[in-house]
Amino acid sequence: MSVIRIEDIAHVRFAAPDTGRMRAFLEDFGLEVFEAQGRLYGKGGDGRPFVHVTELGEARFLAVGLRAADVADLDRLAAEEGVTVEDLDEPGGGRIVRLTDPDGYRVEVVAGQAKAPPEPLPEPAAWNTAAVRSRFRRPVRLSPRPARVWRIGHAVLKVTDFRRSELWYKARFGFLTSDEVQAAEGVPVGAFLRCDRGDRPADHHTLFLAQLPGPLGLLHAAFEVTDLDDLMLGHQYLKSRKYRSAWGVGRHIMGSQVFDYWKDPFGNELEHWTDGDLFTAADPPQTQPMSALLAVQWGSPHPMFAGKRPPPPGLVSFLLAVLLRLQRLFHRPPQRTPA
Repeated sequence: MSVIRIEDIAHVRFAAPDTGRMRAFLEDFGLEVFEAQGRLYGKGGDGRPFVHVTELGEARFLAVGLRAADVADLDRLAAEEGVTVEDLDEPGGGRIVRLTDPDGYRVEVVAGQAKAPPEPLPEPAAWNTAAVRSRFRRPVRLSPRPARVWRIGHAVLKVTDFRRSELWYKARFGFLTSDEVQAAEGVPVGAFLRCDRGDRPADHHTLFLAQLPGPLGLLHAAFEVTDLDDLMLGHQYLKSRKYRSAWGVGRHIMGSQVFDYWKDPFGNELEHWTDGDLFTAADPPQTQPMSALLAVQWGSPHPMFAGKRPPPPGLVSFLLAVLLRLQRLFHRPPQRTPA
């Protein structure tokens, strides 16, 4: 049993030396941006007070925020961890528990934030397919604009010991495994973890822990947009503004999302996504090969496969380590039978 069961991801927090440049990017990315108490905040259309925070400082990732169901959960978590529940002196108020995970990442667990009414969503787009002709006398006419970010969906953290981090997050927050990624049978390198909401649907993943080569840090944070047209409008708009595309557009295997990744001015990777998988607590965990991690069902191959990006630092060493481990597993010396 975990100490609490979180409801969702709440926010990601960064530092940047130029908040003006960050603001311009976030607005072009599709967030509503405002300043408060010396920080830059971005919010989506779901009514949450913020989903992205930037503080002035040397460019780096600072923290991931998780949302608990209520303040009573924070009390239980704080008592278990031997820390205090503090007032959250940021837009929306509420309360917060601050923890540090095994790799030193700050984890901010919040509850009790004020929520505004969500923005009206457009009617679902009608599509004419070979089977269903639902759009009749309604031509599609789209104007150039940024995507419309609805909410934050997940974050991906690079870790030094996947099993240790998995245990830490599951024991405190009740995460369930959707897909475990294995370099070979019995050699895990990470997992897509979703919230345990019982019978209520949850995103395929809220957190992905990845034991991969290279320095620690946030690999990316992902934000849901309205639909496929919205995502593609966002892609064209960011391209027209000369931002750096990181990967996309395509459809993932694990999670099934249609994705589009971009780099902010300080090297942080943010994703637009739509049409992701939903599961309940009754759905069992699955295992997937590492090849499924960067492969696509359709669309742009990962830049490493397309020859546009060099392998991450240490990738060769990592693969050699995996091969040596497999060699030990499958080529052990024969055991002598006791006389």
